Order: sequence, then C-alpha cells, then structure tokens
Amino acid sequence: MDIEHYRNYCITKAGVTESFPFDSNTLVFKVMGKMFALCDVNNFESINLKCDPELAVELREQYEGVLPGYHMSKVHWNTVLMDGSIDDRLICEWIDNSYNLVVASLTKKLQAELELLKTL
Repeated sequence: MDIEHYRNYCITKAGVTESFPFDSNTLVFKVMGKMFALCDVNNFESINLKCDPELAVELREQYEGVLPGYHMSKVHWNTVLMDGSIDDRLICEWIDNSYNLVVASLTKKLQAELELLKTL
C-alpha cells in the first residue's frame, strides 16, 4: 500500500479529518476529533493504528511487521510496517478496526453527530 491509497482509505470514512498537529511530517487522521491513524508523510515506512490491547499483542506475535506503537502507548497502539510484508486488505481491516474502536469510545452526542454525517 502506498501513501495515496492509505490516505484515501482513511479520509473517506465518515467524520474523518486530517491534520499535522505535531509537526510538518506527521499526518494524523481523526474521527470526530479523536486520533485513529498516523504516519510520516516524508518517510512512509510505517503507520500507527489504535488497537484493542489483547488483539494488539496477538498481532505482534503473529506478524513480524507489527510492532508496539512507536512514540505511542504500547498497550493501545501498534506500528505496522509498510514494507509489503502485510497484505493491503489486512491493513485496511486494521484501519477499520482502529476507526471503529475510536468511534465506540466517543460520547453518545458525538456518535449521534457521526451517524447524522453518514446520512448526508
């Protein structure tokens, strides 16, 4: 997966915005203001995705290209190497999981706003 495919996949989800809140290199995707994915745009070697803690450990054990979240909570984030060792469909599934995990943690009010956005 290249950076354009990754960006297009993330940005087309309901309620998603993109920004550079940390520096001019780190592209962050948020759903309703909460971060679910990020990467370095100048050196697209990996992405960070939020993950259920138990699943995060399982994925790290199963795939060499999945590591504890770089510069993130090692419990709730994984770093996925974009070296071609992991199928794009699986990466998209993990992006979906990250997005859905963050959506589930939103307040009821924000979840209702997001549902409204999906109908537009």
